[in-house]
Amino acid sequence: MLEFKNVTKTFNIGTVNERTALNDISITLPKGDFVTLVGSNGGGKSSLMNVISGVYLADSGSITLDGRDITFLPEHKRSRDIGRLFQDPMKGTAPNMTIAENLFLAYGRARRLGFRIGVGKNLTSLFQERLALLDLGLEDRLRTKMGLLSGGQRQAITLLMATICTPKLLMLDEHTAALDPATADKVLKLTEAIIKEEKITTIMITHDMHQALELGNRTLMIENGKIIQDLSGPEREAMTVDKLVGMFK
Repeated sequence: MLEFKNVTKTFNIGTVNERTALNDISITLPKGDFVTLVGSNGGGKSSLMNVISGVYLADSGSITLDGRDITFLPEHKRSRDIGRLFQDPMKGTAPNMTIAENLFLAYGRARRLGFRIGVGKNLTSLFQERLALLDLGLEDRLRTKMGLLSGGQRQAITLLMATICTPKLLMLDEHTAALDPATADKVLKLTEAIIKEEKITTIMITHDMHQALELGNRTLMIENGKIIQDLSGPEREAMTVDKLVGMFK
């Protein structure tokens, strides 16, 4: 469960560029919630993600994840429990390291393994098994460097890295927006399958209003740093894309 209580974040305090990105936001996400997050550019979507992940610390309020207060926890410590994918497939992986090495870094971070431990046979089998699920023919390319892969292949592996040890929270920041339609659809379906199977609490930023209503079980709309709509249950089921776009405007 993720709990946001009265969280505020203001940038450039005391200057002409002062801007409140998050304005006294309170949200509760029960375990297994899959939330789609919509809003205009500058509305607060990315700031919300960055404050949750620890890129920025909140000015006030509190953040708890599964009962643990993470409000002032450094980003690298939160990353053990929080998986995140970005729009840019180049982020989240080390291009000069192999697929196996990237997967091991993700697995080791979540499992808190030391760097002295190598990629043994057991882990190699695990990585091949997980890669086979991607259906991209990567299970036999563990020694291939990440920088040689296509954007779709890298994003699929980044998804695998973020979920190879089930995170308490998964954050998806328009993670298919930079991919071609066919690859984006494949990565999105894979995302849904993993989230459903592992029952991962998830927040996904999207500008696609169809995705906002079709995916997950809840839709939040953020504007000027405030949550202005929280749709779930029958209300969300009855919502149409046209109505949502109207609300967005």
